[in-house]
Amino acid sequence: MNHETPLFPRSLHHLAAGTRRVLTTAQLRSHGVSAAEADDRCRPGGAWRQLLPGVVLLHPGPPTSEERLHAVLMYTARERSVRVPGQPGPADSTAPRYEEAMITGLAALTLHGFSSAPPLPSLDAFDVLVPRLRRLRSTGCVRIVRTSVLPVPAQVTGVPVAPVPRALADAVATVDDAAAVLRLLTEAVVGGHCDAATVVRELTGAKLLDRPHVVDAVDSLVAGGRAVAEDRLYRMVREYGLPDPVWNVDLRLPGGPHLGGLDAYWPDQAVALELDTRTSRQDLCQEDLWFEYARKRELLERLGVTVVHVTPHKLRDAAEQQAMVIRTALMAADDRDPAAYVVVLPR
Repeated sequence: MNHETPLFPRSLHHLAAGTRRVLTTAQLRSHGVSAAEADDRCRPGGAWRQLLPGVVLLHPGPPTSEERLHAVLMYTARERSVRVPGQPGPADSTAPRYEEAMITGLAALTLHGFSSAPPLPSLDAFDVLVPRLRRLRSTGCVRIVRTSVLPVPAQVTGVPVAPVPRALADAVATVDDAAAVLRLLTEAVVGGHCDAATVVRELTGAKLLDRPHVVDAVDSLVAGGRAVAEDRLYRMVREYGLPDPVWNVDLRLPGGPHLGGLDAYWPDQAVALELDTRTSRQDLCQEDLWFEYARKRELLERLGVTVVHVTPHKLRDAAEQQAMVIRTALMAADDRDPAAYVVVLPR
């Protein structure tokens, strides 16, 4: 018997010495390790550990957060290896591509950089989003979350991660504290990941708005989201040198009906700006409110008032473009027929 024969093939030794020491039993078989040998190495006190069904940690110590992330994806995803150009050696020439699975919930928010989400080592389980018809069950550090339509994942350090709105909804589903929920929602909006309307639509789709602590957090979020959007609007007017409007006003016809409230109005040019931050959770959920916006806009434009409609999303991502739209409307005032006389009142 040759006592210098390695315990496992050279390629496997190379993998075990690498940075990601997690393999599936199928991958081990491809390296010449039988199921019986793998089971023997995973016995108590052995050199390996079975982290999840069909997933083996190639060292006896506790897994790192990165190893746990890849382990849960190996358990849940349809994995294929893709060749990475310019990477020599059998262990480094391929990288995993996980299909039909992505990290979601609190772990996903942590990977997206949320300071209000807990660090990965403190999480007992990672939520993994998979298609509804996949035959998988939660086990160990994997919590299965199902969906009828998988979103397009972001790639964070080689890990597929659910987009922030979906990850946020899945995280909120596991958090019972209203203050913690509000911190997550606020960071999503104030941090520029998504707007309040998107958050509420996702929470509505997840049927989370029947939970009182989530409702309280969302109502606080919407109020705070309007303040953030207004601040961005003031900053846009100042930074792009637009003339100062009158802020937060109501328009009426002389002796006549109320025409509606506006966030900004340039009376000399008859240009109005309306900021869509629908001011309650119920408003955000009601698409019918768009008809009210359309009715008001049509009425004002019949009177010769140009209405510019701006969303928090546009203010956040395209402030310069929105400033150009407003400037163009102001400059075009001289070429339009004079607007009807309206009464401007503070709101």
